[in-house]
Amino acid sequence: MSWNQILDSALLTLDLPNGDKFLVIESLLDLAMTSGSIRDRDHALKDLVEREQYLSTGFENGLAVPHAKSEAVSEIILAFGLNREGVDFDSLDGKPTHFVFLLLSPMDTSGPHIQTLALLARNFQLPETILKIKSVSSEDELMQIFRDFK
Repeated sequence: MSWNQILDSALLTLDLPNGDKFLVIESLLDLAMTSGSIRDRDHALKDLVEREQYLSTGFENGLAVPHAKSEAVSEIILAFGLNREGVDFDSLDGKPTHFVFLLLSPMDTSGPHIQTLALLARNFQLPETILKIKSVSSEDELMQIFRDFK
C-alpha cells in the first residue's frame, strides 16, 4: 500500500482542538471513524492510549504520530489534524506539537505501518514542509503537500 493510497482528504482537519494529547487523540479518532473502517472505537482508543502511555509519540519539529496496531481495524487508517497554537504532546524536543497524524494498522501489518512513520519523520525534518503546512488555508492545499512527500 502506497502513501497516496492511505491519504484521504475527508480525514484531515485544520482545526484540531486545544487540550491535552488524549483529547487530541480522541478528536482524531472520531474523525477517523468517519472512514467506516474502524470496527470498534473503544478498542481502537484503548490501543492508542496504551501505546501513548508506554512512550510518547511526540517527535520533534511540532510532529506527533499517535499510532497503534489494533484488532479494531482491517486496513491502515491515517487521520491528520493541525493545531496552530500547539499542544503539549511530551515531544522529544519539549516544544508544542502542531501537526498530529493518527495511524491505526491491523495487527498483522508491519511494513506499511513502519514505512508511514518513517515517511512522516523524514518529511518533518524539512523546514520548508513545516512552513508550508503551517500556512495552509484548505484541505486541498494540505493534500497537495502530503502527496509530494517522498
